[in-house]
Amino acid sequence: MAQENPPQPPELLINPEGDAPPCVLIFNANDPSGASGITADALTCASVGAHALPVITGSYLRDTAEVFGHVAFDEDAVAEQARTILEDISVQIIKVGFCGNPENLSAIAEISTDYADVPVVAYMPNLSWWEHEPIESYLDAFQELILPQTTLLIGNHSTLWRWLLPDWNHEKNPGPRDIAKAAADLGVPYVLVTGIHLPEQHIENVLATAHTVMVSEKFERFDAVFSGAGDTLSMAVAAILASGTDLEAATHEALGYLDQSLNNGFRPGMGHVLPDRLFWAEPEDDEADDDEDHSPATAEDFSLPEHKTRH
Repeated sequence: MAQENPPQPPELLINPEGDAPPCVLIFNANDPSGASGITADALTCASVGAHALPVITGSYLRDTAEVFGHVAFDEDAVAEQARTILEDISVQIIKVGFCGNPENLSAIAEISTDYADVPVVAYMPNLSWWEHEPIESYLDAFQELILPQTTLLIGNHSTLWRWLLPDWNHEKNPGPRDIAKAAADLGVPYVLVTGIHLPEQHIENVLATAHTVMVSEKFERFDAVFSGAGDTLSMAVAAILASGTDLEAATHEALGYLDQSLNNGFRPGMGHVLPDRLFWAEPEDDEADDDEDHSPATAEDFSLPEHKTRH
């Protein structure tokens, strides 16, 4: 006989305050080392409070020390991933990382055009691991297709200089505003130039336009070689912007986040140090001291009871 007043399940409250995290559509390659690419983007995005919508453009073939190659996805597969999710979720920012080939860039440019009200944050990584011909084709396509739709371009000083000012022949190296002027001629209003070498083991990161320097922050250079710093910074800026923070404040916050990620970096393999993008989740020193056993977990620590179901 059925119960007269069966117990009711607890009420399911989905986002009761209407404060869902902002969403960022991300185009980037998979990185099996976790140093850069879509893995770095997803971790960083979640760490600073946004929701990642990752569109994988291909995969690096690499370890923590170097990149050996890359396999690009078909452009139709890239476009279908993005358009499917865009029909379902409203995005606040589009972030473009490494996309593998000009065909993928063309597909991304078409999608960005269809969503012209969504700002684009573009990051140009160091491509020196690649062969000369694909580098040139990729940079030309990025310049022609992506930069005219880019709101903020982010890259290392030497990378942006050699790309945007290839004929620079002055005795003095180009400054951030010189790079910003070159970017502005291609349709980019803001440029974040990173890794500008300064005396006494310091580096400078500058947010600039063709007319002014908006943010300039100096940091002491770490005595380590990192992989993934650029993806971490660019994703942090994009995710913080998606929350509605203005560009200058977002840049300050993202640079501070990167500094802490690098300061807490770790070396999981035999190669470079990786940023700890979840540094804030680590236990305090006094909490860690309370742990009796610091040895790494083994498979036995995660043993589960045998399944008794048919499947």
